[in-house]
Amino acid sequence: MKYYFIAGERSGDTHAAHLLRELNAQDPAADFRFWGGDQMAAEGGHLVRHYRELAVMGFWETATSLLKFRGYLRECQADILAYQPDVLVLIDYGGFNLRMAAWAKAQGIRVFYYISPKVWAWNQSRVEKIKLLVDKMFVILPFEEEFYQRFNYKVDYVGNPTADEVASFEPNPDFMTQYGLDPDRQIIAVLPGSRKQEIEEMLHEMLAVLPAFQEYQFVVAGVSNLDRSYYQHFERNGIKIVVDQAFDLLSRSSAALVTSGTATLETALFNVPQVVCYRTSGLTYVISKALIKVPYISLVNLVVGHTVVEEYIQGNFTARNLLDELKRLLTDESYIAKQREGYAELRQKLGQQRAARQTASLMLTYLREKPVTA
Repeated sequence: MKYYFIAGERSGDTHAAHLLRELNAQDPAADFRFWGGDQMAAEGGHLVRHYRELAVMGFWETATSLLKFRGYLRECQADILAYQPDVLVLIDYGGFNLRMAAWAKAQGIRVFYYISPKVWAWNQSRVEKIKLLVDKMFVILPFEEEFYQRFNYKVDYVGNPTADEVASFEPNPDFMTQYGLDPDRQIIAVLPGSRKQEIEEMLHEMLAVLPAFQEYQFVVAGVSNLDRSYYQHFERNGIKIVVDQAFDLLSRSSAALVTSGTATLETALFNVPQVVCYRTSGLTYVISKALIKVPYISLVNLVVGHTVVEEYIQGNFTARNLLDELKRLLTDESYIAKQREGYAELRQKLGQQRAARQTASLMLTYLREKPVTA
């Protein structure tokens, strides 16, 4: 089979890479071409364009990049027509990928979607569009299956790839030495996100609490898709930066300051007490607040269905609030235990279903079936 993948973000690159590996194992004739990243490229196939060129967030930021994105859409469409895949596999990244789904459907190309756009959070009317454009949807959050059922659209819950990745993680025994960390001081992990815009909104405020916690080591989880020099001005007052080592960092941390996103799930699955943070541009926040239909921004709270971790958003995202919450997470044993009870509930809801393997198996089953024609 010939597969064309589109992953527009770092987390999508990670999850798509695992799916490529499973498809390679289950389909000896698999051939891949994709927009994605280094992890996908390591599994074979041809990387057409890297996701770092697509990383734009927010309504205003996206609007100012429309011409560039239109060019990317045309480029991607021409490349797909030249490649003639058996299926277009879309990974999250709803704004770009739903446009590609509409185009592919018009061309008679099968469309599979792995990791649903967050239509349950805002603009739920997009579900009707997805029903028309996407042949098979593979979801990774348990509540998404029930959400789509409300619209008479059958999707496959395949388990959660982040839960799989954490379960199979093996710590690097040389991690502390490699990064010059003190084995006798507890670590506070700082996970500010993976996009430059995001980090610039978050990291200074997160690190402003450092003077109140001098007995701890603050370690920032950096990412390799940003130049290493970008982090240099944060390396002050004993702050350490580790790159692409978030799991090793979390496996040794006593608490964490985490930007909302997949990292909140990772932190919970490592059983690390956390506070969730988020800030964006003023215009984006005003529009989002009017549109968002869910009571939480963190995946932990969304999956469990009640408040497990505190969320400090926009105006409430202040050093004072972070300081107070971090003190509780480090010293209040009953408070810590309550959060970890919520984490146990999270793990039970996610289950362990080997998401990439399950998805690859289902994809091959569906691809071998005769397509339904209009």
